[in-house]
Amino acid sequence: METIGKPVREWHGVTRQIFETEVVPMGEPAVLRGLVADWPATIAGSRTGRELVTYLASHDSGAPLSTYVGAPAIAGRFFYREDMNGFNFDRGTAPFRAVADMLLGDLARGAGPAIYSGAASAVEHFPTFAADNPMPLLEPTATPRLWIGNAVTVSTHYDTADNIACVAVGHRHFTLFPPAQVANLYVGPLENTISGQPVSMVDPLAPDLERFPRYALAAETARSAVLAPGDAIYVPTMWWHHVRSTERLNLLVNYWWSPPNDASAFEALIYAMLAVRNRPAVERQNWRAFFDHYVFDADAADAEHLPEHARGILGPSSPERTALMREFLQRGLGRRS
Repeated sequence: METIGKPVREWHGVTRQIFETEVVPMGEPAVLRGLVADWPATIAGSRTGRELVTYLASHDSGAPLSTYVGAPAIAGRFFYREDMNGFNFDRGTAPFRAVADMLLGDLARGAGPAIYSGAASAVEHFPTFAADNPMPLLEPTATPRLWIGNAVTVSTHYDTADNIACVAVGHRHFTLFPPAQVANLYVGPLENTISGQPVSMVDPLAPDLERFPRYALAAETARSAVLAPGDAIYVPTMWWHHVRSTERLNLLVNYWWSPPNDASAFEALIYAMLAVRNRPAVERQNWRAFFDHYVFDADAADAEHLPEHARGILGPSSPERTALMREFLQRGLGRRS
């Protein structure tokens, strides 16, 4: 399959120390070759599809999986309908055994429906998986999430946490774009999404440049990677990524993590759109200076001109400051509801 953009930098033999001190500080995607090649899940999948299913069944809790099924006509691309009234697939739940039977049937027949069960928390669905397949770069408490399916495409999206995605079975083609390309990716609805995060309306494999001309600028910044069984990729927070699996049976395991924060930056964005976006241009420019000063500048938390007891929500991060901010926001929202 044709790749888009320049290759993502590859690393071999990455330890946790190298990951934390060299890979993460770069703030860019990184391919981690062979990171999980010795996982039992990877080894089982290298034999036969049925062995993989048997292996996963030994860890299965029986909790139903969120499952997407699309007709062969969608060619594995779970997306919106052409008229944007709904989606081109059916969404439901099914036990792992039922999903596995569908995938094994497709493996035998070929040309069947697109099948995808994603983001299944190992804690809930495969509770002994993590102990058997440890992630060497993160704390043992990091939660693995399993993505099981056939040849499907996850449209270009971002995550609000750092991510390590590990290919245990099959091959994955990643196309990535820097966060700053948001204006050139023609993002779809923010609230009516396919699976939580907003997605780009552009298909990188067949871009319609008449409809989406600025995508050509995004394509100039693209990075690409092809992952084989045992490989992993580090995707920093907010990096856009399009993911395509190419085999009839695939298993990806990913880990999201971020610094503790009980507030949602995405919800803050939506509120800023409500409160600021439609104001006059001059006023928006003035608010830009305020946002830079209080949020984005390196010294945004600096209120040293005030005595410590008087800083309130301008003070350093603390549980007390968080409580003050929440109280302030709740009062304001209460007045406007």
